[in-house]
Amino acid sequence: MASTLLWAARGAHRVPMQPRILCISQAVSCRARYAPLRSATTRYSSSGPPRSIEAGHISLEQNEGLLFINNLFPPKLQWLLRMPIIGEASRYEEVMKRVDKPHLAASEVLRIIQRALPQEPKIEVTGIIPRFTEGGAFVKYARTPGLDDEQIEKSVKDHLAQHPIKPWFNPFQTVEAARVLGKPWIEDLFRFPSPRIKVEFLPPQPEASPAELTQEVLYSVFRRYGKLVDIAPGSGAPKNAFVEFSRRRHAILARNCTHGLVITESEGGGKAGTLLRITYERKIKFSYIKDWILSHPRIVIPAIAAFVATMTVIIFDPIRTFFIKMKVKATSEADQNSAWRWIRKQVSKANFIGFGRNKRDPDVLEVLWEDRKNDISQLQSWLTENTGTFIVIQGPAGSGKRELVLDQALKDKRYRVVIDCKPIQEARGDAATIATAAAQVGYRPMFSWMNSFSSFIDLAAQGMIGTKAGFSETLDAQLSKIWQNTGVALKQVTLEGRRKDDKDSQLSDEEYLDAHPEKRPVVVIDNFLHKAGETDVVYDKISEWAAALTSANIAHVIFLTTDISYSKPLNKALPNQIFKTISMGDCSLEVGKKFVLDYLGREDDSWKDGELQKRFPFGTDELDRCIETLGGRLTDLEFLAHRMKAGESPQHAVNRIIEQSASEILKIYILDADPSKQHWTREQAWHLIKALANSKNGVMSYNDILLSDLFKDNGETTVAALQQAELLNIVSENGRPHAIKPGKPVYHAAFKRLTEDKILRSRLDLATLAQLISDENKSVAKYEDELQRLATLPKQPSALTPRVQWLLNKLYGSQTKVEKFEKDSAQLKAILQSDGRPGVA
Repeated sequence: MASTLLWAARGAHRVPMQPRILCISQAVSCRARYAPLRSATTRYSSSGPPRSIEAGHISLEQNEGLLFINNLFPPKLQWLLRMPIIGEASRYEEVMKRVDKPHLAASEVLRIIQRALPQEPKIEVTGIIPRFTEGGAFVKYARTPGLDDEQIEKSVKDHLAQHPIKPWFNPFQTVEAARVLGKPWIEDLFRFPSPRIKVEFLPPQPEASPAELTQEVLYSVFRRYGKLVDIAPGSGAPKNAFVEFSRRRHAILARNCTHGLVITESEGGGKAGTLLRITYERKIKFSYIKDWILSHPRIVIPAIAAFVATMTVIIFDPIRTFFIKMKVKATSEADQNSAWRWIRKQVSKANFIGFGRNKRDPDVLEVLWEDRKNDISQLQSWLTENTGTFIVIQGPAGSGKRELVLDQALKDKRYRVVIDCKPIQEARGDAATIATAAAQVGYRPMFSWMNSFSSFIDLAAQGMIGTKAGFSETLDAQLSKIWQNTGVALKQVTLEGRRKDDKDSQLSDEEYLDAHPEKRPVVVIDNFLHKAGETDVVYDKISEWAAALTSANIAHVIFLTTDISYSKPLNKALPNQIFKTISMGDCSLEVGKKFVLDYLGREDDSWKDGELQKRFPFGTDELDRCIETLGGRLTDLEFLAHRMKAGESPQHAVNRIIEQSASEILKIYILDADPSKQHWTREQAWHLIKALANSKNGVMSYNDILLSDLFKDNGETTVAALQQAELLNIVSENGRPHAIKPGKPVYHAAFKRLTEDKILRSRLDLATLAQLISDENKSVAKYEDELQRLATLPKQPSALTPRVQWLLNKLYGSQTKVEKFEKDSAQLKAILQSDGRPGVA
């Protein structure tokens, strides 16, 4: 039926519009199969459906009556004729009037109407007005002599009772008919039938007053159309009542037959009578729900946020846990695959573009591992202990911490997860930080962009209800979810190896994890405390998560850090546990020399012990001196060996390393120093560089720095910031800072190289003296102000004499320093003026 109506709508434009046709029956009068209706369709021409819709009522001649027949077509498919493709022919009456294929489009409706009317007595039909939105049609008939409206209605009902008609769209219902008692309202408003109708009581004439009908009167009026569920009085004006039917089709029949009906005084309608105006009333008004939602945002918005969060946990958390498990297993299988290890080794040697950073050849590091075999054995033994394993490996950058853990201690460990804090910490913005942290463990799908969108919603909700709705999650909450899902995945991976026939199958999961430390995965947290601030949520959440993993015996945790103050954030997470610590410093000079020679021997077969002097006439003395200059930092030694392999002499390679280090120090710590972003000034950094360059073996007292005039205000904070920036290292003794040395061994030579530049030294010393002069002038001004206040006192008590003398001595000392600083500044200016070359700084 629906497809037929659509076809009719598409083909409607091909037939010229007939302005005086009432309905489809005249369009089909030429068809012989509809001969019983032919005589009826040739008589009505006074008013058609368009005029009925425009007027809102059906015009009847004096000898005409109306029947309403329902269940002719499904009202739920009315949306088909409101589709844009149909356009102005969306009304059913227009479509049916224009159709030129009645045997395809309208035969079903006509057949049902023909079957609904009895053969005897014969009823002369003069018009049909379909009501597609209500699933029925009005049938206009002419009264024949000897028959009144009641007899016609009775004959139709008796005929339908004896020959029931079941519509195609609902074989469990039958077609029903009833006589129209009132004056039906023909409208095409956007309204939908409902089993509940609203009956308004109006006066028949404007001057009269209607009566409020009782439930008994309403029952007697509407019960004939179907089973009633409830009759309830309404409120407001005009007076009204609500009548609810058990079926919607009964309400449709009642509404079309009784709208406009006048209840007389004898029937209980009052002295002047009462006119019934009937409209459909939605049983559940969605507008009420909408109004309630808009009126209670403090309840609705947080409830929606809670629902969204719950659905996210139910749907996406298992998916994310699955992907984390896949990443852990895939990494383990790749590491255990010998073919893949060989391919990765060859790619690393060739240093192909696009394969990530160039990792060190594990074979080259064998000499280093021989020197640190005790640390490797200690680390492996800790991983088999039954207690919670919280291991910290501290050492300067480039000392081989990562290689020692991953390539040596954990080379036979099946499951491990490596989390690099450096890209997480360097990500810009919360969304980038969350996305980077999720990528570290394979946490996906990750809708990081949704957090920004949810923040706008929260901002709007805060302006509406005064508080945030909770749609957006903070960085703290998002990181907690990522680490929590990772912990769940690690636990599931560990327990996957359990079997029902195991000896300890009766143990619970917690007891099993506690009894088998060798099966726990290992979580390696690299670059811990990289660029850490005073309050850093990333490291706080990682520390708490690591503590939870070890406390629950889910995994072993190993921290790799260059910061010696790692105990502060870790103590917050595990205040009552002692950390297992391995300190990795620079290797000895002997091991460094073996490392360089071993590196060259593996790269070039001609490097043999017997051919060493023959191939390189400089001998090993120069190499020893160069290695002594570089120290035991692994990265510098590797760079030296690489340049030597390229044909450079050791001294030339070392000079290049020193020059590069000096340039980095000058740019990072002096030229780009910004006190608003960093905790040091370029004058403070230059003072430390000069002091370490002039010190013996590159080591100086920690207290000497704090007693300097440049460090008297925030000395400890500045030194700690420079250590965090890797310019220097603090040597502790008995738990307290004892000495300061360069951040890398080669920095000592780089410091000397910088101080040997006369122009650079003069300019930076001049800036340092200017800073000192400014500080002393401020002190002088402060002393003078206090002396002036004391001089204004009316009397000078003897108790103030020591204070006055102290101020005078301070004033004299500051003034002496200022004069000395100005004298030194004049000399430095003379040096700069005598040199015509532009300075470096």
